[in-house]
Amino acid sequence: MKTALLPVSIFSTAAASSSATSSLRTALSVLHRVNPVLSWTGWLNVGLAALALALLPFDHRLVTGTLVWVKPLKFSLSIIAYAWTLGWLLADLPAGVQRSVRRISRGVAASMLVEQGVIFFQAARGTTSHYNASTVFNEVLFTLMGLFIALNTAMTVWAIYLTWRHRPHGPAGYVWGMRLGLVVFLVGSVLGGMMIHNLQHTVGAPDGGPGLPGLGWSTRAGDLRTAHFLGMHALQALPLLGWALSRWQPRRAALLTWAGAALYAGAVAGLFALAMAGRPLWAA
Repeated sequence: MKTALLPVSIFSTAAASSSATSSLRTALSVLHRVNPVLSWTGWLNVGLAALALALLPFDHRLVTGTLVWVKPLKFSLSIIAYAWTLGWLLADLPAGVQRSVRRISRGVAASMLVEQGVIFFQAARGTTSHYNASTVFNEVLFTLMGLFIALNTAMTVWAIYLTWRHRPHGPAGYVWGMRLGLVVFLVGSVLGGMMIHNLQHTVGAPDGGPGLPGLGWSTRAGDLRTAHFLGMHALQALPLLGWALSRWQPRRAALLTWAGAALYAGAVAGLFALAMAGRPLWAA
């Protein structure tokens, strides 16, 4: 077990360290000690992100209107944030459930390995990984990825059960931020499943076409990725909100964290409704 919850560890280390680099190095070292599986999952994706970034200037092929290595790069960065955040959060569970934590971590790591394997393999072939049923082989790869996404969702449900059944270490605001962050994260994951069901992420137009710079979200039709993105990053936003409120308003931190989570979930729901109506977040 780590000696303090994630935000306290990071911010107290930053205050005591002579540089941000030293603080980050210490935080990553602690993460590797408390959850080596998810730590290595993150580091693997650091390498994959570097690979995708290195290939970008030399490979000008387009997939759904975007350079072929942009999607692998974005997924690598997303998985780094996911794996390292989840590793920190799960380490705050009591020692008696750490065997379950290790199993969850292995399930998540396997899911991310398969997903990234398919994404990078298909990028190298110059085709899309998601919603690709153009050939039997592509459909098999997409189905395989879907099965492991389902496994990752099951691991999330297990993590939610553990955090609600066994109180994590930390002040009330942080604990509720962790619990509610995992729930909203699960909702974001389910929205990803809806895109799989629809075999595309755009509503009211084919995938591709003009999109927001850097994000690619459609500027001419609805895009389910907006709500999916916000929901997934509740895993970082709500625990951090709960930690901050525990410092600023310790007596009301739990109530305020619930209120913040409700507003956050409302924003996810609003973005989902906007996309389903076929309207972009920002029209071109």
